[in-house]
Amino acid sequence: MSNFDLLHPALQHHVVNSLGWRELRPFQEAVIPRLLAGEHQIVLAPTAGGKTEAAAFPVLSRMLSEEWQGLSVIYLCPIKALLNNLETRLARYAGLLGRRASLWHGDTSAGARRKIALDPPDILLTTPESLEVMLVSSRIDEERLFGNLQAFVIDEIHAFAGDDRGWHLLSVLERVSRLAGRDVQRIGLSATVGNPEALCDWLAGSCSGPRRVYAPEASTAAPADVTLDYVGSIPNAAIVISRLHRGEKRLVFCESRSRAEELGSELTRLGTTAFVTHSSLSVDQRRQAEDAFANRENCVIVATSVLELGIDVGDLDRVIQIDAPGRVASFLQRMGRTGRRSGTTRNCLFLATNENGLLQAAALIDLWRDRYVEPIEPPPLPFHVLAQQLIALILQERGIGRTAWRDWIGRMPGFANLPPEDVEAVIAAMLEQTILWEDAGILSMGEAGEREYGWRNYMEVMSVFLTPPLFQVRYGRRELGLVDSSSFIPRSRGAPVILALGGRPWLLRNVDWQHGIAYVEPAADAGRSRWRSPGVGLGFTMCRRVRDLLATDVDRDWWSRRARDTLAEARLEYPWLTTDGTTVTAEPNGELCWWTFAGRAVNASLSTALQRQIEGKISHDNYAVKIETGSAMAEIEPLVVDLRRAPPETLLPTIDADAITALKFSDCLPPELAQRMLQVRAMDMARLSAVMAEPVRFVTTHS
Repeated sequence: MSNFDLLHPALQHHVVNSLGWRELRPFQEAVIPRLLAGEHQIVLAPTAGGKTEAAAFPVLSRMLSEEWQGLSVIYLCPIKALLNNLETRLARYAGLLGRRASLWHGDTSAGARRKIALDPPDILLTTPESLEVMLVSSRIDEERLFGNLQAFVIDEIHAFAGDDRGWHLLSVLERVSRLAGRDVQRIGLSATVGNPEALCDWLAGSCSGPRRVYAPEASTAAPADVTLDYVGSIPNAAIVISRLHRGEKRLVFCESRSRAEELGSELTRLGTTAFVTHSSLSVDQRRQAEDAFANRENCVIVATSVLELGIDVGDLDRVIQIDAPGRVASFLQRMGRTGRRSGTTRNCLFLATNENGLLQAAALIDLWRDRYVEPIEPPPLPFHVLAQQLIALILQERGIGRTAWRDWIGRMPGFANLPPEDVEAVIAAMLEQTILWEDAGILSMGEAGEREYGWRNYMEVMSVFLTPPLFQVRYGRRELGLVDSSSFIPRSRGAPVILALGGRPWLLRNVDWQHGIAYVEPAADAGRSRWRSPGVGLGFTMCRRVRDLLATDVDRDWWSRRARDTLAEARLEYPWLTTDGTTVTAEPNGELCWWTFAGRAVNASLSTALQRQIEGKISHDNYAVKIETGSAMAEIEPLVVDLRRAPPETLLPTIDADAITALKFSDCLPPELAQRMLQVRAMDMARLSAVMAEPVRFVTTHS
């Protein structure tokens, strides 16, 4: 007897006869018993490996066997596009069994939402933000809607857990579970997690009952063809892509929207059928690009991380990566797009456009081959998420007792571990700012709260993040996408402004500054668009592997001749570099550099600590702390020695006022609490301690 036989007979019948499946995949079989038992579980499997079915089939089986009625399953995804992609599949599986699945997100029509509220489906596909909208809406009886809920399925769980959206997700799950009156089963799906056991505990949160991880054996990983080449620029990358693998379907990943647009434009100029998709393009533009790509051969789609998650764009032949993502997990998601068809192999070609991109790509491939995947670490001290949840709960319940909120979200791990005095300080600050009002122990919206977050503006409460102001770009009545206002600066005085969106050039005709709209028309010359970005902060492990590659003469079979030659030239710049500690060097331009190769977070702490003792400009990046003016090696050496003796917890990095302002709901927090939260989040305490314990060398000459 196989685990498949444990499923409800009707489901077994339709899997075999309606879907035409001879058998389930081994991991889909393996997870059936535990999921049927209602355990909380993280299911790990490669991208496009059938994780959706691994969760859906046991849940649908329980739905039939236990005679669940009404809305009993909520399927959550981090992005709307993934929900759109999954709806057809899940609706078909449910429909075969006489059940229904429906979709609710920001693009769902008001009529469709009313229908769901009046006649709930068995499975609802949604985002955490849309789920919270349902909780606070006066048009929905949330107790009736969620009263029969039995299971949550959270797809691409890693996309939530590493930032504040994860704390928001868990808070909403806690509130919905309380309305259901039970611990609702939680199933998380992911392809790439470095610490799955910790992630499973995080997801299960305050729930009782068993929790476990299913992960395939490492030895079962499919082979992959990965190559690293150096091309030196985006135009050169376009030439290589246009000439390589002609006749095949190629997905190219870039690390920024600007570079994706530049590459798309270059490919089009070279006569290659190319499409571009990223988060700042309109929904219509992205859908057209993704649909056209899915239905064509011999074409290229250039994407940012929006296609990293499990959105189906058809069978791919090749994945090409420009430079490198900051995480091995991202690479695994991307390469997992290939090798799906029988007889094909997972593959990825890295094209480095500069020396740093080459080093990062080489390090990433090494780490992947060592089977390293980054752990996911939820951000500490989510004070602003607590403030957001207090406002949302007050809107939901039309007022709540000063301590009664704990019954709803107090057991959520992110809040349960906050110091009680800090929680009280948040509530006191919200009362002082009249964001909240207290009467007889009941918290309600205050004057400022009504103005900023009340019923007229309650959608502001649903998102935990601030987004920079962007201008909508229109051609006639057609919306093309969004760009930063810096895109409107001409390259030279009097020159026309030509934007790039969707891989096409657009001549700027007029800007409606009051309403944030830019009007354009098609152009012939190449364009350029800009978006603000904080840049990529690399982690400790990635930076240390870069150091190891520079400090040794290792060679790899998967490096091209151009990659080898460029790496050899790069090594000549670091003749003093070793793998057993850090080094302070005097640079030819007068700078002093402390080369830690420890990542941006560690170097930010070291930079702040030195700035307190040194006059002159100090900066930092992923690899080094740079003392740019006014200090000699003899002055720095004792400071570095003393710094290494300091307790790491005293080396809190500086947080400027702009960073606090950029934090949504910062107006709800005491300034000192917001400052401490961002300082702690900017630190990497364990890695900082490791760097402090390492020997440091001082090189007074640099060749």
